[in-house]
Amino acid sequence: QVQLVESGGGLVQPGGSLRLSCRASGSIFRVYDMGWYRQAPGKQREMVARITKEGITNYPDSVKGRFKISRDDADYRVLLQMNGLKQEDTAVYLCYATLRPQLGEVNDYWGQGTLVTVSS
Repeated sequence: QVQLVESGGGLVQPGGSLRLSCRASGSIFRVYDMGWYRQAPGKQREMVARITKEGITNYPDSVKGRFKISRDDADYRVLLQMNGLKQEDTAVYLCYATLRPQLGEVNDYWGQGTLVTVSS
């Protein structure tokens, strides 16, 4: 059984920073891509950061230069450093990992989400 658990969300003022963390646990054989999406009320789910096993990163224009993704493969962890937060960054942030469990095929696994609220 593979689980992803996020932490680090909360309330922050505009211009502030937060760091999100997500750790995968369970019977994992290999982790490939890891990343973060966000879901705001009334909006489509949006990819905000992705990092490959080789460390190649990808961001949409809406967060480029403000968000930075990193990973720690020894701990199956992915981090998202968010700086210069704006009200429009308010959303539930969900992490994912494309991985192969010890028994089974490669699949995407998702965390439960952590709420980020940017407000004065």
